[in-house]
Amino acid sequence: MEKQIQYQSLDQLPEVATQIAEFGKSELIWLFEGQMGAGKTTLIKALCAHWSVTNHVQSPTFSIVNEYVTENGETLYHFDFYRLKNEVEAMDMGVEEYFDSGNYCFVEWPSKIENLWPLNYLSIEISVQTDGSRLIILKKN
Repeated sequence: MEKQIQYQSLDQLPEVATQIAEFGKSELIWLFEGQMGAGKTTLIKALCAHWSVTNHVQSPTFSIVNEYVTENGETLYHFDFYRLKNEVEAMDMGVEEYFDSGNYCFVEWPSKIENLWPLNYLSIEISVQTDGSRLIILKKN
């Protein structure tokens, strides 16, 4: 199953987040792909706002994983594997336990841990178009 969403400005992100949340609600692992600066973290911030995350949302570039809590007490995990040297580092930090936690896991740069992906996930590919808009392609696996 696939869905495409295109948006022109950051003002549209709350609606985009709502569409993605509705489309992907059955999958707990969300894999975000896109070039540097495409808007992966910005989109994750919009998704966290959609779910009423209470703490500050930022890229876990150096910490590798951030834990967020919603107003309902649910936990979301946000990973950034850009700086990982290999999949062993992800295994050492317990990524598989996070994936098996039953909580949403948002993963930036998932290609760094491709062999560790679960069987079921939502792929979110963000690309910058020539006019500056963003095209998001959602695929359930």
